Amino acid sequence: MKSDLYNENEKLQYKSIRVGMDDETAQEALNNLSNYLSRYYGKKVIILLDEYDTPMQEAYVNGYWEKLVGFTRSLFNATFKTNPYLERAIMTGITTAEYSAVRKFAMQTSNGSAKAETMSKESIFSDLNNLEIVTTLSTKYETSFGFTEEVFNALDEQGLPDEKSDVKKWYDGFIFGKQKDIYNPWSIINFLDKKEYNTYWADSSSNGLINNLVKKGSPCIKMMMETLLKEETIDVQINEQIVFSELDYSEDAVWSLMLASGYLKVVAAEPLVGNRRKARKYTLALTNLEIRFMFEDIMPFFPHIDSVSPKLTPYLGTDTHLPTVLSAFLTIYLVSFVSLSQRLQSFLTNPDCVLLASFNQFPTLFRTYLE
Repeated sequence: MKSDLYNENEKLQYKSIRVGMDDETAQEALNNLSNYLSRYYGKKVIILLDEYDTPMQEAYVNGYWEKLVGFTRSLFNATFKTNPYLERAIMTGITTAEYSAVRKFAMQTSNGSAKAETMSKESIFSDLNNLEIVTTLSTKYETSFGFTEEVFNALDEQGLPDEKSDVKKWYDGFIFGKQKDIYNPWSIINFLDKKEYNTYWADSSSNGLINNLVKKGSPCIKMMMETLLKEETIDVQINEQIVFSELDYSEDAVWSLMLASGYLKVVAAEPLVGNRRKARKYTLALTNLEIRFMFEDIMPFFPHIDSVSPKLTPYLGTDTHLPTVLSAFLTIYLVSFVSLSQRLQSFLTNPDCVLLASFNQFPTLFRTYLE
């Protein structure tokens, strides 16, 4: 009998997999399950892991990132590297989950031992071999995602032929590689069922990280978000190797994450010259109306300049909704002089942010605020 394949210890191991199990049991769980399945069916297993980085996004937002990174690396090592029962695996996610780590080491000097630190970029995949990474910008498998022209056939069958134009505005716009006109399957299915427009996908996904990055982002990010909400485009550098720890200070990393997440689409791309590895510049826009409405729901956090200081209103006139980099800068970052100088330096070195007509008023405004 096949039930005789497993000894009592293995049966206990299987039964120990439950909510509240210790880290070691969880890290070895998929390896052990691969063992049991392989022996039962007489062949190696294929593991499909969907949205592997969703827990990591939650950990980043909620402050237990480093702990989860260590756990995940051990889990992936046991599941995908030292697993002799694995045929192959496919993982889906929106990031490659790289992170910056501080490595401490000691070096011997003539005066004794001295400690030093260095910053290195690592990945939860560092221990794995034979990885192939396919991103939304890759042409491989570009025809394997989402719904395409069959959406119009479905609308006809459901008696909704007049909705084609609006459905396209709401749920089309996704791009994989060079393949365009890709519709969000979840949103289309829900629209065909309920026959009304709504932010189905945006409401079903975890937007905590994106919300956090936009709300706590620099004034430049907020300015560029307002540009996108006006159905205009922005030009930014995109690096597909997203590093979580860089999201706090790298605006390019934020846009890269939003592109990988499907919130932005590529309108145009800088030509790739040679075999260079540096980030390329892309022209981006919001993917569709569903995404636009999602961001409009989280954008009312923009305060009015009146809430900062009545002294500033004479210099801003009727422009109180912070549509300029200067007003956003004054509202959000005039908290400490150190923060002020750092942010100002960032603005002056970023040409994408030097847009404001009232920039020449800055010295007067700054003096007024400090008085």
